[in-house]
Amino acid sequence: MDMMTDRYPSRVRNRPSITDRRDPVVYGRPESGPLTAEQLANYDRDGFLAFERFFTEEEVADYKAELDRMFTWAATADEDRIIREPGSDDVRSIFAVHRDNSVFARLVADPRVAGMARQILGSDVYVHQSRINFKGGFVGKEFYWHSDFETWHVEDGMPRMRALSMSIALSENTPHNGPLMLVPGSHKRYVSCVGETPDDHYKDSLRKQELGTPDQDSLTALVEEGGIVAPTGPAGSLVMFDCNTMHGSNSNITPVPRSNIFIVFNSVENRLTAPFGGTRPRPEFIGHRTGAEVIGATRTAA
Repeated sequence: MDMMTDRYPSRVRNRPSITDRRDPVVYGRPESGPLTAEQLANYDRDGFLAFERFFTEEEVADYKAELDRMFTWAATADEDRIIREPGSDDVRSIFAVHRDNSVFARLVADPRVAGMARQILGSDVYVHQSRINFKGGFVGKEFYWHSDFETWHVEDGMPRMRALSMSIALSENTPHNGPLMLVPGSHKRYVSCVGETPDDHYKDSLRKQELGTPDQDSLTALVEEGGIVAPTGPAGSLVMFDCNTMHGSNSNITPVPRSNIFIVFNSVENRLTAPFGGTRPRPEFIGHRTGAEVIGATRTAA
């Protein structure tokens, strides 16, 4: 099978379209990891799994302390991997948090976390992307509806749908403070978007994404098929979702802040190629290409 064939073209036509997914969702088996047959079936059907209180209170306290430390540092630091809210200097995201931070490096290597990723993706894995998202009270802006894979395919060169994301809540997610929203079953469909992608698009899209977002008719069709769910829960809860699951979140106009750690695991058999949109690759802190180590390898490479 030719990994370089563009099975998921997007931003190349003047009209959007919806096509069927051409890759499996679950590659592994129940006996190959911690997830049960029922959980794997639910993930295959819905495109996500949600776990309340996945991490202990002690673990959450450690992660939250490190998050607070990084937020204080980022408030005045000047690095490309620090993304600020549109229209203000409030910190929106900090990328590549697992590379230079021992606390978050241990988190991505946690067997409970990496084990689920390996099981679903059916191979050893590496971290394609990691970041902390801050959605402060009153100031945290929305993340508009999108499929991560569409962007990773067009702008990073991810060939196939063999990746997944984990969102770990470090503050309570309520129905009101801009929780993650997902469209169940949307991962089985691929929305080809419109618009030509300029080089260095990430400088604008990470603050407010417009290119690579679904048109209203396509989004309406997906929601009519699957509805919308918004998993909520206390700090330490985890949501794991397929790379092509349509998702987004509202602005946080409440006084209650929301923050989370976001980790993307990609199969070692799905490493990045040249971006399918024809642009130059985004920086390493967004999509890891060189030096991306296998996480908790299960076997020795031949």
